[in-house]
Amino acid sequence: MVRGSITSIVLALVMPSLAAAETMSFGDSIGLLAKSCGAEIVANCRGVNPDSTRLKECLSRNRDVLSPQCASDYLGAFDAIQKRIAARISVANACQREIVKVCGGSTKETSKSVPCLVSTPKGISNNCLKAVDDAGYR
Repeated sequence: MVRGSITSIVLALVMPSLAAAETMSFGDSIGLLAKSCGAEIVANCRGVNPDSTRLKECLSRNRDVLSPQCASDYLGAFDAIQKRIAARISVANACQREIVKVCGGSTKETSKSVPCLVSTPKGISNNCLKAVDDAGYR
């Protein structure tokens, strides 16, 4: 039961996201969160909608009962998730020219151009390639 709850929380955190100036992957962030705070999430955040904002708020409200490991890791895990989301959003800006000219796509649907950006390094600027790497697409 506890393992199923943690798995549900992990999946719920990943699903709203699409996958790092050295950012940590979603999987690594959530793995750290599950390992460090799994018991606290189950004990103190059972009825909380498990999106990253609400879960972070729940853990913050219950700081006084968190294990030392959870208390030291949870903010970093949520920060890493936010950095990865920001990196994914920045791909559209950094790769505007490449999305339209090289991949024949639309900046309104950047995710459809990601396979092209990853597999066609010719004509892709270094700035765009860095954004793609930071977002975890390559």
